[in-house]
Amino acid sequence: MSSAEYIAEVKDKIRPLLQELGLKILPKGASSFSIVKGTQIVMTIRDTGDYVELSYQGKKYQYDKWYTKPQHLAKVVENVLKAPSA
Repeated sequence: MSSAEYIAEVKDKIRPLLQELGLKILPKGASSFSIVKGTQIVMTIRDTGDYVELSYQGKKYQYDKWYTKPQHLAKVVENVLKAPSA
């Protein structure tokens, strides 16, 4: 699966959740996008080839694409966005 296909599938899977939460997708090329609320970037997801990098609250998390399929990453995004803030 190419980087663009992987990212497109993740976007498709999280789009309903983002609408529910009032968030939008801001494309940043074929292999990267940000999730935004208004003008504030909430999260950035970037496909780097063998890995997918998720940036959230100043930290970067890296997931191996062999184990983390698009539906798995979509679930991670959902869990992070729905988690109560500390």
